[in-house]
Amino acid sequence: MAITQLEVAGYRSVRSLVLPVGPLTVIVGPNGSGKTNLYRSLFLLSAAAEGRLAQVLAEEGGVPSVLWAGSREKKPVRMTVGVTLDDLAYELSIGPVPPAGGKDEFSSSLFNLDPEVKEEHLWSIEGKRRAVLMERKNRTAFLRDSEGNRTSFPVQLWEGESVMSQLAEPHRFPRLSELQRTLRMWRFYHHFRTDPEAPQRSPQVGVRTPVLAHDGRDLAAALQTIIEIGDEKGLERAVSDAFPGSRVEVQAPQGRFSLFLHQPGLLRPLAARELSDGTLRYLCLLAALLSPRPPAFLALNEPETSLHPDLLAPLGRLIVDASLHSQIWVTTHAEPLARVIAERSGVEPVRLTKELGATVVEGNEAPEE
Repeated sequence: MAITQLEVAGYRSVRSLVLPVGPLTVIVGPNGSGKTNLYRSLFLLSAAAEGRLAQVLAEEGGVPSVLWAGSREKKPVRMTVGVTLDDLAYELSIGPVPPAGGKDEFSSSLFNLDPEVKEEHLWSIEGKRRAVLMERKNRTAFLRDSEGNRTSFPVQLWEGESVMSQLAEPHRFPRLSELQRTLRMWRFYHHFRTDPEAPQRSPQVGVRTPVLAHDGRDLAAALQTIIEIGDEKGLERAVSDAFPGSRVEVQAPQGRFSLFLHQPGLLRPLAARELSDGTLRYLCLLAALLSPRPPAFLALNEPETSLHPDLLAPLGRLIVDASLHSQIWVTTHAEPLARVIAERSGVEPVRLTKELGATVVEGNEAPEE
């Protein structure tokens, strides 16, 4: 299922924003305009499907740190993220744990940075008509089962996580299970390790790796997997496009995979530990975008980090080519990268700006208070 629309409200700098999403979406804007907040909102949905919502929010500082900090109407403090996916629409609404002294049994807990899922909704879409498939309020949820009957969720829900991660009977609730599988298969890349101790700089025990790890730790195995069962010629072209005359080689004595880069004029290949941060990061991007198992949705956050400007054009071409097989989302500071993507794909970037502290699409008016 492809994303056709993203809706975010009350999340960091995003007071209220609705954004159409196409096969290739490029988000640009100055520092602090909210690019990463949109990327993170999508990441939160995937985390919710995996049962990691509380952990991911904790890594951002907890619910109090992620809520919209500007002025608001007098109503419950919440953040909401929703997506439309072909014939399904899903919405997740989160708020802080009630303060001590409330009626909730957890109100005096020390885990006061945890999220509390206030509401969740899942709809099926047919034309302009929406039919409710799931409706949750706090610990109770009602769903449509496989026969179309309205039934209550079989267990009391934990308020810190989504219904999806607590799904016990996927055969009874196939559309909810389908949504969970879809969101869990999304891929996000925002931090490739390139420091001297990064795992990909040293020999690693490897297995066939059609999907690169989020931090690139299994880079050598992932590249060798592309060579053996993926688009080997495409990899060769992409490496040569970025580093003319160069080629990658993977060696695996005793099953420990090591990466080497052959370059013109050098009498020996450079080992991964000798590569610059930018070169190593670019090879990680190659492995992610040339995956032999393309995902339905792949998001890159600031892929230009550490890259030499000469690498932005090859990266743009690679991203556009990958969008033929996966829905691609890119947030970037690099105007040259956005320009290459636009020229090759015909897709103009979405430009963000700030108005009264709120993230808005350039040219659109800020939402009313």
